[in-house]
Amino acid sequence: MPFKKATKKQAKARIGIIGPSGSGKTYTALLIASGLGERIAVIDTEHGSASKYADEFDFDVLELDTFHPQKYIDAIKEAGIAGYDVLIIDSLSHAWAGTEGALELADKNAAKYGGNKFAAWRDVTPLHNKLVETIITSPCHVIATMRAKMAYIQITDEKGKTVIKKVGLEPIQRDGMEYEFDIVADMDIDHNFIITKTRCKELDGLVINKPGRELGEKIRQWLSDGEPDELISEAQRKRLFALAKGNNELLKDVISKYGYESTKDIRKADYEKICDEIEKAS
Repeated sequence: MPFKKATKKQAKARIGIIGPSGSGKTYTALLIASGLGERIAVIDTEHGSASKYADEFDFDVLELDTFHPQKYIDAIKEAGIAGYDVLIIDSLSHAWAGTEGALELADKNAAKYGGNKFAAWRDVTPLHNKLVETIITSPCHVIATMRAKMAYIQITDEKGKTVIKKVGLEPIQRDGMEYEFDIVADMDIDHNFIITKTRCKELDGLVINKPGRELGEKIRQWLSDGEPDELISEAQRKRLFALAKGNNELLKDVISKYGYESTKDIRKADYEKICDEIEKAS
């Protein structure tokens, strides 16, 4: 396969928001989502916390009661198929540390391997990787909140008094999860949105107190500044059917993982990955 000139393509947002309880992750995610698109879906693992803002924002919600990674995967795919502009995952931490999350699954699997916890991850790691891949390939803008491990520190306030402050540390998720996102921000208890990673030069190093809809609009403008991601050709569509060897159910199942209902909607950016997956399965 020959090299070709690099060009910036239009893309979808992948935003991670990390913070302790009370830092404003859910509300901020809804504000940013409002600037990114019109149709918003929320995967709510926080006992209906997002719906408390239904009087301020227009969105649809799916509340999970158990947090098996496959449930997240199915919900993310459903949002893509339903045509939502933005998907908020609130929060992604439960897929790791919640009921039936990855840590609990690994503990249960350890019994199958004679208590060997290292071996138990053989079944869980592929599932976690599948969740990450589903987030990355979603046709929606995706905003994922993550809880932060909390600590309490002593600081001196502006009056010279020693006070105790709650701060967030690393996210409650698998190590390195934050690297899967294009924009990552820490939020503190004062509602500061501290950007720690971004590919957008205008956002690099910013600290924004109580960010609003305008931040979502700025991110959308940045992502829209590029060549459109073109649809595959008729010849490429025919190749998909040939790879599936007449198994239309297989073809439908694979393209649905990428948020497509029809091969006519497939974009070139996803084409080779879809071909590889069909070839392996057929």
